[in-house]
Amino acid sequence: MSRKSARSGGGGGTGAGGGSLLTPGRVAVLALAVLGLVFIFENTRATKIRLLIPEVTMPLWMALLATAVIGALCGAFFVRRRG
Repeated sequence: MSRKSARSGGGGGTGAGGGSLLTPGRVAVLALAVLGLVFIFENTRATKIRLLIPEVTMPLWMALLATAVIGALCGAFFVRRRG
């Protein structure tokens, strides 16, 4: 048995050497997502929104959520194009 295969241990766990699921970047993104959701759901009053000409009345959380989804889709598009 070679040194490399002896070191791998055969276990597929997420221990110290196996790439943890909770990296600092993922924790930060998760925290920002939770804060964003708290902000959205704390702002539930109806509000008037105008996009160019039409004016609609909708709950503020719906407008904020739609804006967040559009931003996430734009970000995903540019990350995919970069790779």
